[in-house]
Amino acid sequence: MLTLGTHQILGVDRITEHGYVLKEDRGEEVLLPGKLADRKLQKGENVRVFIYKDGEERITATMQEPKVTLHHLASLTVKDLNRHGAFLDWGLDKDLFLPHSEQTTRLQEGQPCLVYVYLDEATDRLAASMKIDRFLDNTNLSVKEKEQVDLWILDKTDLGYNVAINGKHRGLIYHNEFFTDVSPGDRTTGYIKQIRPDNKIDVTLRPIGYAKVEGRAEAILEQLRRSDGFLDLHDKSDPGEIKKRLKMSKKTFKKAIGLLYRKDLIDIRDNGIYLTAAIAE
Repeated sequence: MLTLGTHQILGVDRITEHGYVLKEDRGEEVLLPGKLADRKLQKGENVRVFIYKDGEERITATMQEPKVTLHHLASLTVKDLNRHGAFLDWGLDKDLFLPHSEQTTRLQEGQPCLVYVYLDEATDRLAASMKIDRFLDNTNLSVKEKEQVDLWILDKTDLGYNVAINGKHRGLIYHNEFFTDVSPGDRTTGYIKQIRPDNKIDVTLRPIGYAKVEGRAEAILEQLRRSDGFLDLHDKSDPGEIKKRLKMSKKTFKKAIGLLYRKDLIDIRDNGIYLTAAIAE
């Protein structure tokens, strides 16, 4: 079955003056126009194509690579605007339509915007939406605590930032979890910190548990190496100064230097921390 917005492996059934007629297992056919093939194909060859509708609303195959597929998120650039909506660059010869009804802010040409690709059942067309939250569902979760996940930063709230988790679920990163600047539309990696009884998800940008300490400990070692083996920070230093200079909380800093001390990699003194003589050499 040919599914709009997805990649499929299809066989070349025959070659015509317009391109290549591809056939799927059940016998359904689709045209791959010659201009949309990235090489000369042979009859019987299997090819990976993307299925979409062309400018005349015909189901078509292309070997062009889209920037996003059905049921996924992407930050796309606005190419054109008209009274019906916006047209986004998604890597294909035909732009992706973003209806006015699916926009949340006033757009301008050249502006990037975070969208979700869906199939409009009323028109049977692929479309984009900036109203991402309505496509996220926490009823049946596919993630677990401490798991590494893909994140898109959504909108800012009084508590922190709402995020889309793996393009499926909604979560929240609290303000005190941020040690670098982020903006809506940014994509990053995060970790499931807590799943609440009502399936609300707390997310952090830092690895959880021992792995977090190991990672932060290595960051401190690197900072010590760049600072000739001395760092004027210690367990009584101001939390704001630690956050500013090392991009970590004081709690994490103390755990990390404790780990480094137990491994005999640093000395902790009143004025700061030092690389031990062995590692400094």
